[in-house]
Amino acid sequence: GPHTVDGNQVEGSYRSHQVPMSAPASHPEHLPILESWLRSYHPEQLFDENGTLKPELKALVPPSQLRMGNNPYTNPVVKPLVLPDFAPYGIADPKRGKVKASDTGTMGQFLRDVVKLNEPTKNFRIFGPDETASNRLHAVFDVTKKQWMGSIVPKVDDNMAQYGRVMEMLSEHQCEGWLEGYLLTGGHGLLSSYEAFIHIISSMFNQHAKWYKMCNDIDWRNQLSSLNILLSSHVWRQDHNGFTHQDPGFLGHVATKKPDIFRIYLPPDANCLLSVMHHCLGSKHYVNVITAGKHPAPQWLTVEEARSHCTRGIGIWEWASNDMGCEPDVVVCAAGDVPTLESLAAVTIVRKKMPNLKIRFVNVVDLMTLCPPCSHPHGLSDDEFDSIFTKDKPVVFAFHAYANLVETLVYKRHNRNILVKGYKEEGTISTAFDMTVMNEVDRFNLAIDVCNFVEHECTNVDDKTKWTAPYVRQEMQKKLVAHKKYIHEFGVDMDEIAGWKWDL
Repeated sequence: GPHTVDGNQVEGSYRSHQVPMSAPASHPEHLPILESWLRSYHPEQLFDENGTLKPELKALVPPSQLRMGNNPYTNPVVKPLVLPDFAPYGIADPKRGKVKASDTGTMGQFLRDVVKLNEPTKNFRIFGPDETASNRLHAVFDVTKKQWMGSIVPKVDDNMAQYGRVMEMLSEHQCEGWLEGYLLTGGHGLLSSYEAFIHIISSMFNQHAKWYKMCNDIDWRNQLSSLNILLSSHVWRQDHNGFTHQDPGFLGHVATKKPDIFRIYLPPDANCLLSVMHHCLGSKHYVNVITAGKHPAPQWLTVEEARSHCTRGIGIWEWASNDMGCEPDVVVCAAGDVPTLESLAAVTIVRKKMPNLKIRFVNVVDLMTLCPPCSHPHGLSDDEFDSIFTKDKPVVFAFHAYANLVETLVYKRHNRNILVKGYKEEGTISTAFDMTVMNEVDRFNLAIDVCNFVEHECTNVDDKTKWTAPYVRQEMQKKLVAHKKYIHEFGVDMDEIAGWKWDL
């Protein structure tokens, strides 16, 4: 900028990063300063009297084949990944939750073979802030290493080599930058991160999503492979690290972006995670955010059930419902692996205590199915939404992240009787189940919510069911007291929690 304006130094000071003269039209005394500054660039040495760039300068422009814009890496034609069918990697018979497995651990075996199959083209990488193994993706190290160009200490530095398809550094924004650059030059990739710390890359994600949006507006721009983000070590299983590691808010940030660019997935088990990841790795020009747990957890759907469920993105689980052929009294819905577990446990409690109550269980994988199609291309029509959730029946919705995100997504729907339970910014180092209790997303609190609806909102239930509800609610309140007493005394969850199985 000019050296001095209104007695304040601009050039060589912090003011040079600002607008040097904000309103020269209303401050005529600034016009000579502006002219002097612009003339200091000597435009007469660059342009002729017609304003045309002088020939000797134009001759410095590289020939067409050497220009940056003609470099194939600036507008790459992306070669598709070779993706194996995910079915062989899945849990063949999950026995409705009786089989436990690590969702990301199971998916890690699929990623291992994605790395192996694409080694000839070398166009797939996994990025992460030193958390590939921590997030249970360590199976990839059967076929590749972490790439590290520095010195490697034998017997100290594990799975490191000067060539590898995994890139790690304890810096989320560095890993995001690597991934974005890799995608922009024609590669495919995945960023794996602890859920709470992905906020670090929020502004970078913003810019990449805007780039995708603008590329869609330019006919000659080739589509790039998708930006895939896996969030694990999530809020409901950070009982050992504590409050600092508990924050599922990134989903709310993603949901504010251009709807034809972003996708949010919350697979409830390993087979659903496999289906979602297979789809995302094969997609182009999206930002796909997937949240999944890494600790051993109950598995619910067979491979083919998962394939069908994830293709629709939302659905009624018939085996967990008892309303087929009639109108439900209450709808219980879950989005996320731990909310699914707790909701199903709540359903077993309520159905055993009030067997005449008609409950419909709904699970959401693709979060944006909840909003109208005018807000997102994956949104259900009003007729489809009403068919699943009804127009007026009570809905208890257990959600992985902050409740206000779902409340916003369903705001324009007919059913105004939806109670959303999610993370309430309560947490510490405790047991896994206690994390859900602190935020009232546990099975006992969800059962209480159902009881409240039965007693005060469900007009078609029989008298026995209605007047059983207060007793069930009181029993659940006693269970919560017993839970707190037990974990304070023994430091672990009660056997009925740790050993719970679906048995309806």
